[in-house]
Amino acid sequence: MSNDQPPPPPGQPPEDDPFRKRPQEPPPPGGPPPGGPSPGSPYGSPYDSAPPPPYGGYGGGYGGTDPLAGMPPLAESGRRIAARIIDWLIIAIPLAIIGIPFKVYERAGDENDFGDTVNSLNGGGQLVFQLITIVAYVAYDTVMTAKNGQTLGKKLMKLRVAMLNDGSTPPMNTSLIRAIVLWLPALICCACLWPLLILILILVDKPYKQGLHDKAAKTVVVSVPQ
Repeated sequence: MSNDQPPPPPGQPPEDDPFRKRPQEPPPPGGPPPGGPSPGSPYGSPYDSAPPPPYGGYGGGYGGTDPLAGMPPLAESGRRIAARIIDWLIIAIPLAIIGIPFKVYERAGDENDFGDTVNSLNGGGQLVFQLITIVAYVAYDTVMTAKNGQTLGKKLMKLRVAMLNDGSTPPMNTSLIRAIVLWLPALICCACLWPLLILILILVDKPYKQGLHDKAAKTVVVSVPQ
């Protein structure tokens, strides 16, 4: 009498086939073991699902299905304007005092036509003062934004500048690009037109409410949790 097992029916794998599908064992009572299930545990692996993207998918990037998913609330336009006015005053008031030795106000107050005033401002002292003004505005915005995303005006208004892709604080080079695009045209040639253009774009831009400086640096301005 032979001890050989009878062959399995056609189409059915043998018992010792390592690829044979075994019936699912019910999970033991008492819940999963401390520290998470181990590989092969009936509770499954904690790595079965893909980890969530950083910041909950902050910003979503350009062309994402939900570009605002995970993003803090975008800053209200009124608060952004108020923050910008505060920052402008913080720099403009000291510059107004610094400009006295450069005789900027004496030249501008003379009874000359507009062309004479512009030509006088292009003189040596006025040119130095203009360079000081550019450096002051650009350096202030760059350093404060790179530090924690907040100028003094934004801090008072509970706002913050953040990178669009992940919500982090803009690095120094990005903050510099943002500050140059924001201030340089206004300080050199377009004192009224450039700020107005940026304001209009912030009001109408969708979905991120980005000004030209935000688009150049790929940043957004968001509200800080109270």
